[in-house]
Amino acid sequence: MTDLHPRTTATARALSALVATGFAVTLTSCSTEGEGTGIVVTTNILGDITEHIVGEQVPVTVLMPPDTDPHSFAISAREAATLENADLVVHNGLGLEEGVAHNVTAAEEAEVPTLEVGAGIDPLPYTSDASEGEPDPHFWTDPERVLLAVDLITEHVIEAVDGVDTDAVRANAEAYAAEVAELDTWMAEEFAALPAENRRLVTNHHVFGYLADRYDFEVIGAVIPSGTTLASPSTSDLKELSDAVAEAGVSAVFADSSQPDRLATVMAEEAGVDIEVIPLYSESLSAEGGGAETYLEMMRANTEAITAGLRGD
Repeated sequence: MTDLHPRTTATARALSALVATGFAVTLTSCSTEGEGTGIVVTTNILGDITEHIVGEQVPVTVLMPPDTDPHSFAISAREAATLENADLVVHNGLGLEEGVAHNVTAAEEAEVPTLEVGAGIDPLPYTSDASEGEPDPHFWTDPERVLLAVDLITEHVIEAVDGVDTDAVRANAEAYAAEVAELDTWMAEEFAALPAENRRLVTNHHVFGYLADRYDFEVIGAVIPSGTTLASPSTSDLKELSDAVAEAGVSAVFADSSQPDRLATVMAEEAGVDIEVIPLYSESLSAEGGGAETYLEMMRANTEAITAGLRGD
C-alpha cells in the first residue's frame, strides 16, 4: 500500500490550533496541496503502463486487482480517499470503469488532476449492436494507440507530479514505447500468416474492435451484444449470432478470462457447428503466474491464442 506523503507545516499548525481550542478534528478526503498520495490508476492495464513510465520516481497505486472485470469492480472508502488525494489520477474512461466513475468524478470535483486516457487516443466508435455509435474504451488491443497513451501519461506525470526527474521519466517512456512498437510489429507478422477468410472474430462481448481495425479482422459479432459485460443477450440475440457464426464458418469463440464462458458455450451449441471456446486476457492482467502479468505479456498471449484458435490448432 502506498504511504501518504508528509503533511505540510501549515496544515500541521492548523490542526494543532484546532486541538488546542478543544475542537474535534475530522480529516476529510479533500485534496490539500503538498499531501498527495502519488499517482492513482484505475485499471491494472494502465497501471502496468504507468509503472513502466514512472519507474521509482513516485508511488503508483493501482485500484483494480488482477483477473477482474473493469466494468464491475468497485473500490473501498479508503481507496476512494486515496484517489481523491492523489497527485494525478489516470483512468481509462469512455465508460469502462462503471463502478468507479463516480469516484473519479469526486476527485475531479476536489480539483485533483485527472487524465482520461481513452479520450485522447483517437477512439473508435462501436459499429454494431447495442453500443453502436458510442466510443469504444478498449483501445489497448491496438498497440499503436497504446503508444499515444504512453505519450499522454508521460506528459501528465511531468506536469502534475512535483519533484519527478523529467529526463528519467522521458527515458523510461521512450524505452517502453520501443517495446510496444516491437510488439506491434510482431503481432502484425503473426496475424499476416492467417488467411483473410480466417480473420473472423466472435467474442464474449465487444472488446476487440481496435485489434480488428489495426490488423484487418472482421468482427462477426459478440455473445453479449454490448461493450460492457453488465449487459445480457436475449434469446433472439443468441440465435442471430449463432446463424451468423454458422454461415461464416467460424471455428472459435473467444471469451474473457475473467468471465465464465457459459454464454459462449450456449451460443456455440446453438450454432450447431463444432466451435471451440478459447479464453483471452482481454480486459485485465492476470495474477502472478497466470501468463499475462504485464500488458506486453497479455498481448503476446492473446495473439498466440487467437492465431492458434483461428487456424484450428
